[in-house]
Amino acid sequence: MAGSSTGRGAHSSTRSTSPRRTAMIFESARERVRSISSSEVEPGGSRDVGLLVLRVGLAAVVGAHGLQKLFGLFGGSGIDGFAKTLTGYGFARGTSLLAWVTALSETGGSLLLLFGFLTPLGSAALLGVALNIVYVRAPTGFFLNGTKEGFEFQLVLAVVALALLFTGAGRYAVDARTPWGREPGRFGLAALAFAVVTSVGVVVFFR
Repeated sequence: MAGSSTGRGAHSSTRSTSPRRTAMIFESARERVRSISSSEVEPGGSRDVGLLVLRVGLAAVVGAHGLQKLFGLFGGSGIDGFAKTLTGYGFARGTSLLAWVTALSETGGSLLLLFGFLTPLGSAALLGVALNIVYVRAPTGFFLNGTKEGFEFQLVLAVVALALLFTGAGRYAVDARTPWGREPGRFGLAALAFAVVTSVGVVVFFR
């Protein structure tokens, strides 16, 4: 009787602890998967350096064009001169307003990218401007010709801005610990939609 009771007790103890052990095993496995996933997703040093180079390079190039339009720096024509250029591209109304919007988008978006702050917004601003330039220059062809009217240069800028929408700013940025810095893809889609809608709106309302 005693042996039977002891056997039943051991069997009952095994049954009671088995689910607990199973839960502990599953929890341990889940923690390992989380740690592996986080180590894979977290940007590496060389990748972050590459993103920093892309951001700063794009910001420098487009920002210089924005300063040409805003203040006439680097041999630029200023707002009035750029408004006349827009008229030549077929924009029939609100060219002064559009000139200001374009110049501020280029300059402001470049500053955001330079510091990696609100990167989806900065990238979307530059992407929207680049898409509009590609659109108005498309009839002149892809390659830069004698009149410098090809759209290949603007297409490269658009591609870089688009890439940054989905890669994020990287570790060396103000955005590094923000939700859009940790999960750039989700916010990148929203920013891409914003850039496309604003580009279409510019063509519809100003041409």
